[in-house]
Amino acid sequence: MTINKTIKKTIIRQNEHSIARDDISKNALKVLYRLKDAGYQAYLVGGGVRDLLLGKKPKDFDVATDAHPDEIKALFRNCRLIGRRFRLAHILFGRDVIEVATFRGPHEGGTSPHAGKNEEGRIIRDNVYGSLEEDAIRRDFTVNALYYNIRDDSIVDFTGGMQDLHNKVLRMIGDVSTRYREDPVRMLRAVRFAAKLDFTIEPEAHQLIFELKELLDGIPVARLFDETVKLFQGGYGLNCFRLLRRYQLFELLFPLTEALIKETGEQNSATLKLVEQALINTDERIAQGKSVNPAFFMAVLLWYPMQDYKNRFIERGQHEVEALISASREVITRQQAHTSIPKRFSMMMRDIWHMQSQLQHPTKKRALRTLTNKRFRAGYDFLLLRESVGEHELKAICDWWTDIQTRSPEEQEQMCSELGGPKRRRGADKSRRRKKRKAVKLTVEPVSSQPGNTQA
Repeated sequence: MTINKTIKKTIIRQNEHSIARDDISKNALKVLYRLKDAGYQAYLVGGGVRDLLLGKKPKDFDVATDAHPDEIKALFRNCRLIGRRFRLAHILFGRDVIEVATFRGPHEGGTSPHAGKNEEGRIIRDNVYGSLEEDAIRRDFTVNALYYNIRDDSIVDFTGGMQDLHNKVLRMIGDVSTRYREDPVRMLRAVRFAAKLDFTIEPEAHQLIFELKELLDGIPVARLFDETVKLFQGGYGLNCFRLLRRYQLFELLFPLTEALIKETGEQNSATLKLVEQALINTDERIAQGKSVNPAFFMAVLLWYPMQDYKNRFIERGQHEVEALISASREVITRQQAHTSIPKRFSMMMRDIWHMQSQLQHPTKKRALRTLTNKRFRAGYDFLLLRESVGEHELKAICDWWTDIQTRSPEEQEQMCSELGGPKRRRGADKSRRRKKRKAVKLTVEPVSSQPGNTQA
């Protein structure tokens, strides 16, 4: 079902909905009041309105207005204009940012240099301004097109969003195929909102994801990384992951990971167990108000693909440490073709992976250094996660690292002194013995310089 552009405006009065001004952040109210007092239209819109109506606490409050970006900037000294494709105003209150967008207008029939689509129908420029009604039609889902009016505390609904909110249906505004082609990321947003709100995606929008999902290949990888963070670190990551796999979208974002899951089968997939448990832990941390780092989950997603490549490099003759370095570089490089990973995160991923060997095989010389490493906590948590999903041979060493963190410095030194030295690989020992025999032989009888008699 699509929504006709001949829309019916519905006003939900203050006594007919559940939003009160006290529910809105003080900074968002300041923005709304100043715009209103300056003679502009000002509405709270999007996820903030939707979540308040559902009894949830919004993370962000967005404002829509008929004021143009330069006019907004003139009103607020704490304003920063951002974006090329979408020109937006960010009003800064310390770390709190209120996003203000000018009402959008339609692209159809216009020749404005501020609007444009590519050959696939994807919007590449979108600074066409319009009316409140036109702005509503331009939004993605009906439940995100509800406008709270600061003048009289009413809610304005042009698309039947209140009814869809009541029915728990996620419905696209306008022609679904056109809207997905305009911005293929809307397919990821559909999954994210369905997972977050426990809503059903209406049939046409549901089916077209399978048919148009390849359009995501044309989205910049940096934007896909940002969307990935929203999907997996919004507090409902496990639901998002399962829906992404259901819609065959996960394989477009993380093909190496999905390939391993399919290769081993879901019932026996260590990769699947690790990813799902990590998401369970992440969702719990977010629910408790604790911080999460995208690098940790990225390290989880690519751990087994990295291990797979490491084994390949070892089979080709590389030493384990060298193979680990090569595999880390290879997997991250391959992943960058699908979702970019900022350097600050890829470096932390490598540190977590490399630390696993130090944690699994501590020695008296380096155990204390490992304990004071700035990445110790992330590496330790990663080790515990691996043990919790089936690597039970790690239990003893997990217990040892858990114990040493509770000890005094003197006790820690004693625990480390009881450890042995690094275990040499059998191949390395043989190589050292050969070199030693060669050195002894050279003092007695020089090796012939003829081809075939030299040692590489």
